[in-house]
Amino acid sequence: MSGVCREVVTLQLGHYSNFVGTHWWNLQDASLSYDPESPSAEIQSDVLFREGQTLGGHVTYTPRLISMDLKGSLRTLPQEGSLYDPGAGTSAVTWEGNINMHKQSPPEKNSFLEDLEKLDKGEILTKADFCSSSKLQHSGAVSVDTFNSHLARVQNYKLEGSVRVWSDFLRIHLHPRTISVIHQYNHDGEAHRLEAFGQGESLLQGALLEELEDKLHFFVEECDYLQGFQVLCDLADGFVGLGSKVTELLQDSYGGRGILTWGMTPVGLRDSTPFRDLCRLLNCSLGMVHMAAHSSLFCPLTLRGGLGRRPTSPPQFPLLTYDPSLWYHSSSVLALVLDALTVSYRLKNNSVPMWQVADLLAVSGRKVVAAYGAIPFPMMSGGSLPDALSACADALPWKPLSACPEAGEGQCYGQLTTLKGFEGQKLISCLSPGIKPPTPLHSLHSGEDVLAAYISSFYPSAPLALQLVSSPSKLTPPFPQIFSQSLDAQGFLRSEAPPPGALDPVISSVPVMTSLQSGPALDPWLSELHRATSAFDIRRVAPSFLSQGPEMAEYQEALEELRLLARCYRDDSSGVMRSSSEEEDDD
Repeated sequence: MSGVCREVVTLQLGHYSNFVGTHWWNLQDASLSYDPESPSAEIQSDVLFREGQTLGGHVTYTPRLISMDLKGSLRTLPQEGSLYDPGAGTSAVTWEGNINMHKQSPPEKNSFLEDLEKLDKGEILTKADFCSSSKLQHSGAVSVDTFNSHLARVQNYKLEGSVRVWSDFLRIHLHPRTISVIHQYNHDGEAHRLEAFGQGESLLQGALLEELEDKLHFFVEECDYLQGFQVLCDLADGFVGLGSKVTELLQDSYGGRGILTWGMTPVGLRDSTPFRDLCRLLNCSLGMVHMAAHSSLFCPLTLRGGLGRRPTSPPQFPLLTYDPSLWYHSSSVLALVLDALTVSYRLKNNSVPMWQVADLLAVSGRKVVAAYGAIPFPMMSGGSLPDALSACADALPWKPLSACPEAGEGQCYGQLTTLKGFEGQKLISCLSPGIKPPTPLHSLHSGEDVLAAYISSFYPSAPLALQLVSSPSKLTPPFPQIFSQSLDAQGFLRSEAPPPGALDPVISSVPVMTSLQSGPALDPWLSELHRATSAFDIRRVAPSFLSQGPEMAEYQEALEELRLLARCYRDDSSGVMRSSSEEEDDD
């Protein structure tokens, strides 16, 4: 018997957040499950998707999503989508005066979008497109089996040179109420740019506020057991001000619901100048304070080596061959991470609702957490979890995904670790009787015990929650092939080298391990962000940043809140009391 479906509404605010969100929704679409009684379906798709019907009577399955971006950011994608054809049935308006025709060629579609359009137009719906529950097996008009079988023949689209915006690799249909375009600011060009926190903060009023409230009511009112909202928001530009107001609205209007906010920052920031780099630092600092205050939990997600103006190199993943500066690549990595980080509240059975995730990690007001991940998790094909973890005995397999280095003292206030995608592999060691286990991990009798014992060897006294999910993240076109040649098609390490001349397999899924942590490591990280932001006089160096808000007093108050936030993570376990002057010196 399946558990109660606790729905989630997703909001994506900003262009890079929509890049990550597009890859993430493509992953969800590839793993859609329609039979609630199927024993193999671990993830409950209805948490994220809603059922609808086109004007032609076709059943649809679309994301419960609100997406905001700037003018010029959609290219070939109509704002209302193409699923419901809003122009159908409208009567023609007669005009007897002169007519001047101005024809503009539409943007060219890449090879993936061209194939997608052909499938949408060329397929005829039959009974095979429906399952026993009478739901379409795709979020658009083509069955997922037909869709994937065709794209599998293409194997791999090389879109690195043709992706300009996120809709260039969107493989699902969106509901007409999903997209909001902010016309006051341009996506491209030097004029009318959304660069500063105050610009975004001042947007949520008038027509845009009414539009957002209408869309929220539409998606929320059809939910039976709404558990909350997941917000993906750009952290480095003016969208962070908008995100601060949006999360405040959600907190005020839907009290008691979970609000998990993910602050997205790309490695390669476009059109970088010293002033814009300074604005991005200020945006990150102000956004961190405000969105953390209005959310149940706030986690930055980035492959940058830091959120300041001089970040270190991006983390190196041994089994990835991606280009960190390419948004199409970096957003795909973060989407894989987000798929694992969010799976706990999307499970059909034994799910952990959003508010429980927040209660586990946001202890004593510590709402900011850091993410870490192993992408892919290095597991040998045909091996076992004890074998894989024993190979990582000297160091944890994951890398920082919030620009926050992991503390080396083994201290943590709370941790949620997820292993997703070990389907077909053994979680315990199957030793013959009389064979001595090579490590203590090989003597344990469940995957949970194995993983808990391994992590406890690095964090001996930290509270720990575990989530093991067999189903992998399914990688279907146009997900980029950014993986090492040492992996097999399922993303596991090959047990033997391929024969000379053999073609590299197309990776169809990967195992991923992630960790969300609240611990002393966030103290120096947040303190450094505070120091960098406080190191200059904003009225002299960047007076235009405050031209549309916040006021100087509000800005100084936010910096003080950031300083106090860092102190929340300070480790005082030594029992040595420090004077206020010593604490001030540390800050």
